[in-house]
Amino acid sequence: MTGRRDREWPRPDKCRIITIANQKGGVGKTTSSVNLAASLAMHGAQVLVVDLDPQGNASTALGVDHHAEVPSIYDVLIEDMSFADIVVPAPEIPNLYCAPATLNLAGAEIELVSKVARESRLRRALEAYDTDKFDYVLIDCPPSLGLLTVNALVGGDELLIPIQCEYYALEGLGQLIRTVDLVKAHLNQQLKVSTILLTMYDARTRLAAQVAEDVRNHFGDVVLNTVIPRSVRVSEAPSYGQSVMTYDPGSSGALAYSEAASEMAHAGAVQ
Repeated sequence: MTGRRDREWPRPDKCRIITIANQKGGVGKTTSSVNLAASLAMHGAQVLVVDLDPQGNASTALGVDHHAEVPSIYDVLIEDMSFADIVVPAPEIPNLYCAPATLNLAGAEIELVSKVARESRLRRALEAYDTDKFDYVLIDCPPSLGLLTVNALVGGDELLIPIQCEYYALEGLGQLIRTVDLVKAHLNQQLKVSTILLTMYDARTRLAAQVAEDVRNHFGDVVLNTVIPRSVRVSEAPSYGQSVMTYDPGSSGALAYSEAASEMAHAGAVQ
């Protein structure tokens, strides 16, 4: 796959809406959402990141303003605002856009309970929006299996699960897969687990290699060949309002995310 970074990658026939979820915290959901999106955008794709995490870390990492007064995904889910009114360009990278999250989203789980068709509010909003102008919509989820994550699973066609190469990595995944099966049966038949991304890989430990092997045995071909190494640069980048792709493009983390995004782009073109 070397050399792919130097040219445009194939673009999908239609917009791929990919939900990035794992109810376990600290597995690299937001980091993966932001850096995969940045990589795809840097290679010619039009990309929208939907930040569904009340912490708003994806918005921060993309350098997008998300204080309380900013129109955000909360207004889309609760106030029926249009996506067109909240989507803003990421300042650092052309072709990359963000639907920001504000702290208001923290109360959305409770406010959604009384709403009609509460599980499919995100999907309806996306359907009403012209997503065809994008090649990818990446939905970054909070670390829970609440109504926000369920909205993301109903709103997406594909699911990307980041799994960290550490002890207990597979714990809780059964619960996520069961939730996916329920969503598939009742709310979104299109949903499929299309991609597993191994994150926080420490090549010095036997444990990381063992976890990677277990995940590959369990999930097969949907696991990307590229693994994301532990990287200080990846952790530092958001504090500068950047993805690692612009913060330190030559770092091991940036190169790994670029390869992972390339795999996703080429696999999508083959499908």
